[in-house]
Amino acid sequence: MDKAFIMKRFLRKLINLNIWGGRHTELTNLKKAIPKHLRGEKITQEAIKELVAMEFITTKQSTGEMHISLNSKKQQEIYDFVKDEE
Repeated sequence: MDKAFIMKRFLRKLINLNIWGGRHTELTNLKKAIPKHLRGEKITQEAIKELVAMEFITTKQSTGEMHISLNSKKQQEIYDFVKDEE
């Protein structure tokens, strides 16, 4: 699995759960979108950091855990990224 595939899995999970803007979920819930053997891997952390850098997801510290949500201002770009080369 490459980083782009993992990023698309994360985005698809957040889209399916309708996690946009003010609605957020724990980072551990997002990691459930990929197989168990990849959850603690470096490539997974890099994929999350790249999504934040691309401003596709926003982060928020809440209840002692990192929470994330999709950036509603980049909605069309997110859909295009997920559709690209499926």
